[in-house]
Amino acid sequence: MSEMLLDRYHRAIDDLFRKVRETQRENIIKAGELVADSVANGGCIFLSGICHHMEMDSIYRGGGPIFYKHFSYDLKVESAARQRDRSDLGYERESAAAAKYALTQSNVRPGDVLFVSSVSGRTVRVVDLAYEAEKLGVKVIAFTSMEYAREVEPVHPSGKKLYEIATLTMDNCAPAAEAMLEVDGIEAKFGAASGIASDYIMWSITSVAVEKLLEKGLTPGILKSANFPGGNDYNKTVIEPHYEQYGW
Repeated sequence: MSEMLLDRYHRAIDDLFRKVRETQRENIIKAGELVADSVANGGCIFLSGICHHMEMDSIYRGGGPIFYKHFSYDLKVESAARQRDRSDLGYERESAAAAKYALTQSNVRPGDVLFVSSVSGRTVRVVDLAYEAEKLGVKVIAFTSMEYAREVEPVHPSGKKLYEIATLTMDNCAPAAEAMLEVDGIEAKFGAASGIASDYIMWSITSVAVEKLLEKGLTPGILKSANFPGGNDYNKTVIEPHYEQYGW
């Protein structure tokens, strides 16, 4: 009997997690320490888009810390007209200007930590955000696939990819072009690696951050499940007020 795709997928995920543990442990610990140090010093921790919204598994979740907050921005402009050359006007590129504006108008301050992600490492909007955040004095922790990033050329005007700008880079160990498994009869490979690996890394970082805060004598607010009896009341009356006062 031939092996099921299910079993092949499970084995691929086991191998992926093993690779993360073997290659990213040092960076995971560094990232957790960056988070803990920032929180202890009054900083805030912001999660931007991580591998197709994996960050939402860390924000306001039962069993997770309250200090993770979402960061996103959008600029919508409506000016329908025929396309014309505007290079002579000297404007900043749209994404760079938007990233700079978003940061300066937000609650982000120097010393905060911002998580960002681009699997290929060259998504211009993400690189712009990391570039502007670093200039502001924010610690940027990036999620990327180093195998993927090394096989593509940068498209950002700086000539750099995300891992060359960020304070610290987490390699999600996804293969180039993302997917893991060859399947007979299907041209494209199957099974995206970056999302599930990034979620694994993010919770690993969180475990380090929580432990480091406890070592500093700070007990971070860990949320209860809002749907479990008493959970929502606990979050609203204990955890949220404590966070607003102390930041952890």
